[in-house]
Amino acid sequence: MSNEMPADVIQRQLNAYNSKNVERWLETYATDAEQYCLHGDLLAKGHAELRSRITSRFLEPDLHAKLLSRTVMNNIVVDLEIVTRNFPDGLGTIEMLCIYEVIDGLIQKASFAFGQAKLGANK
Repeated sequence: MSNEMPADVIQRQLNAYNSKNVERWLETYATDAEQYCLHGDLLAKGHAELRSRITSRFLEPDLHAKLLSRTVMNNIVVDLEIVTRNFPDGLGTIEMLCIYEVIDGLIQKASFAFGQAKLGANK
């Protein structure tokens, strides 16, 4: 059992995401972790699927998530972020609500609500 606080785990995950470090990013997730669209479809389950999903995202040269707010309730961490992405139609941003469940120092489940993509935005 980890002594690390859930918010610290999520901050390490965000730092690894912004540095595009797949291995450090995966270290924050349980080996059987699951990612979902909020109230919907399973996006990935387990490290192999998580790795595949994030590796393609990390190829985007301008990828960066900016934390706008964070709320912590026990082992649940909710982040509101604005993410700069290289969309097929060009550089833009998307607002994301990220809800993480941290168990024993690892992200067990994550759910994401995606806002409207806005093209032409800067970091």
